[in-house]
Amino acid sequence: MTNDELKNRTKQFSLAVLNLIEQMPNSMSTRVVINQIAKSATSVGANYRAVCRARSDKEFVAKLNIVLEEADESQFWLEIIKEKNWLNSSELEFLLKESHELVAIFVSTLKTVNNRINKH
Repeated sequence: MTNDELKNRTKQFSLAVLNLIEQMPNSMSTRVVINQIAKSATSVGANYRAVCRARSDKEFVAKLNIVLEEADESQFWLEIIKEKNWLNSSELEFLLKESHELVAIFVSTLKTVNNRINKH
């Protein structure tokens, strides 16, 4: 997957989460979760763009670790939404799958780059 493809995929993830949360019921607890997932999901795409501008492997790793944290946090909030039964939709299931895949991509990329750095 190219950087541009992953840039687009992370942006689409952000947009899909924003679409999902607009369907959520309005309560005190859902507002807290909505606020958190809106921040983390949009940070995935925004911070991945910064990864693509990294000037060194060390900067790349540092920035990609932020993306990984945000993707993992988004996954956590999606799991909360599902387990609270606030939404039961194919869109939620897709986003859970997508968050798992994004986390796996970022973990794999970090392992590859860290191995390359450690060989030098």
